[in-house]
Amino acid sequence: MTTAHVPARRWRPPPLIANPYLRYALIIGAALYLALALGSVEVNWARLSDGWARGLRFVSGFLEPNFSRRWDDIVQGMIESLTMTVTSTVVGIAISVPIGIGAARNVVPRAVYYVCRSIIAVSRSLQEIIVAILLVSMVGFGPFAGFLTLSFATIGFLSKLLAEDIEDIDPAPVEAIRATGAPWPALIAFGVLPQVAPRLLGLSLYRLDINFRESAVVGIVGAGGIGATLNTAIDRYEFDSAAAILILIIAIVMASEYVSGLVRGPVK
Repeated sequence: MTTAHVPARRWRPPPLIANPYLRYALIIGAALYLALALGSVEVNWARLSDGWARGLRFVSGFLEPNFSRRWDDIVQGMIESLTMTVTSTVVGIAISVPIGIGAARNVVPRAVYYVCRSIIAVSRSLQEIIVAILLVSMVGFGPFAGFLTLSFATIGFLSKLLAEDIEDIDPAPVEAIRATGAPWPALIAFGVLPQVAPRLLGLSLYRLDINFRESAVVGIVGAGGIGATLNTAIDRYEFDSAAAILILIIAIVMASEYVSGLVRGPVK
């Protein structure tokens, strides 16, 4: 008796949508929508052609960056940006920690959870540039509006990630402390925070990087910092000065990334 050769069958994952008619209809619909969306984009080819010259002038500024023409303004802008970055990050962390704890459903009552999650949702739903425009109209031009904007953005960013980390902690230490009858603050201090402290430190340093880069963006709408200096240089077609500012921003971001890596390494 001989055994017939049976070819091996290769396992394939099941399709996301089981009905083939519905699957192909959705694919065709998505392709049609993409084609119509691309067709609705109005491209001004004459404007695009004229913009190449200005774009090349801007890029050529990087070949000969001018640090001296606006040196005083650059120093002033950098000081404002660094001040905004450090203060907004510290204040944002101080506010984010209690909100992040309150947004973790495994350590707080349901009512507190919903309130803190609502605060995070509001903070994350508004982009920094929109918040900066609103705050500039409320408190006026200057770094104070930038400080408030970056603090607001830090709360949404850090609170959400901290809450998710707390929800993923090992429940055994928490249950052990709860079994001793310890009060809720002791439960958080000795059962929760030691497990998320390294991650919180890493996220805080990462947010410090983001806040410095965002300080250049919010400054463009009048919230102070190096962004205001950059916007002035671009408006006056001083692309060599703008290139010098961008080079300094890149250098500071790279230096902060290197320092944060040195700090985060021992706590991982």
